[in-house]
Amino acid sequence: MKVRVKFSKYGPVKFIGHLDIMHYFQKAVRRAGIDVAYSEGFSPHQIMSFASPLSVGHTSDGEYFDMEVNSFTDEADMLQRLNQVMVEGIDVLQVRFLDKGEGNAMASVSGASYLVAFSDKFILPSNWKDAFLSFYQQSHIPVVKKTKKGQREIDLKESIYQLEVRGDKVYMLVDAGSGSNIKPEFVMETFFERTGTVLPEYPFRIHRVETYKRAENGRLVPLIV
Repeated sequence: MKVRVKFSKYGPVKFIGHLDIMHYFQKAVRRAGIDVAYSEGFSPHQIMSFASPLSVGHTSDGEYFDMEVNSFTDEADMLQRLNQVMVEGIDVLQVRFLDKGEGNAMASVSGASYLVAFSDKFILPSNWKDAFLSFYQQSHIPVVKKTKKGQREIDLKESIYQLEVRGDKVYMLVDAGSGSNIKPEFVMETFFERTGTVLPEYPFRIHRVETYKRAENGRLVPLIV
């Protein structure tokens, strides 16, 4: 049986990397008394799959992982037991039993939404909001993206599904698929580079709002609907 868990990450825990978060949850699941399934072989490990890794320093309300379990009581009981062993900075928000045909969390990710705030050290240009919206309204935004295999030119416009200025923050919904993942800081850096603005060290505070999959009708929906 497969279970999907949604959790938040905030406070000092935002500086803990993805691998350490995986190891933390492996231990937390044991402490919570969850009847988790293990792989077979000489080095058995918990059968667990995390969705799109969150960059170090970012906070989130939309993190997910799947795990195989041998037995399952109910969603509310597992939610309570997990939260009883969580550290400050991680809250389990939802637990959902998955149907057999449901793909794993990592392979299902197609999009992610973010709120981007600015560092107090960053003196923004007075017209940045209008300039930013004009930047997004272009029909094409050609950029060079670095990948593990080198560099390639893409149209950034195709990877930004939604972009809004909300007060002094920027909301964006972007492509987060495994082969076309766009980071919110890349969007922001591209814009400010083209305006000739010099960025200070650590100019952005980034919060992941939600992580999405494609529904059968093609719409983006949260990994737990």
